[in-house]
Amino acid sequence: MMSIGVLLLISQCKSARVSESPSNAPTVDPPTFQEADRQFADVYKILDGTWKGEFIIYEDANPRALSDINLTELTLDHIKSPSLKEVNRINVTQVYTSESPYFQRVRITDYYPDSGKEEIATGVNKVENGQMLCIVNKPKETIIHEGSRLGDNGIIWQSNQKSPQKIEYFQETVGADYYEIIGYGYYSGDDATLSPKLWFYSRYERQ
Repeated sequence: MMSIGVLLLISQCKSARVSESPSNAPTVDPPTFQEADRQFADVYKILDGTWKGEFIIYEDANPRALSDINLTELTLDHIKSPSLKEVNRINVTQVYTSESPYFQRVRITDYYPDSGKEEIATGVNKVENGQMLCIVNKPKETIIHEGSRLGDNGIIWQSNQKSPQKIEYFQETVGADYYEIIGYGYYSGDDATLSPKLWFYSRYERQ
């Protein structure tokens, strides 16, 4: 799950806006265990604890052809492109607490140094019906991402909303004392036939 303040989530999770809460929308309630969930037991355990760091948002002034970039195996080289310009930086504190092998709560505090504004969100990472989900309740919206494993110490979160366009992809890698996120997003008006206009990077330290 990840903290993205400005245009998206903000903080850790691929999104669908469900502010009007359709009856079939995922909830933050603990799920009922099913056998299909067992493959993901303790998948979120590596995140338990308190993390602090910066979430940085970049804008690409020169999106490239999709054939020129790998959008499923992200590295720091994607963030170091000379065409990327930093447009926002958010101080983030995240606290994760697992309540079972399949359900974890999170509290996210985003602080915006340029405005002095602080925003608090709460959410969950959970496994339900054999699916990894991240749900974050922000003051004005709820954000949902679907997840998959990334090796033994990482998670991929992503969403693909068509109307309005909101496509997000994040790779999270968790070490003993650090937590790194690299991702990107396409939003209304962005040309999805080119490389992403907005990119995200964060590195949090375990407290």
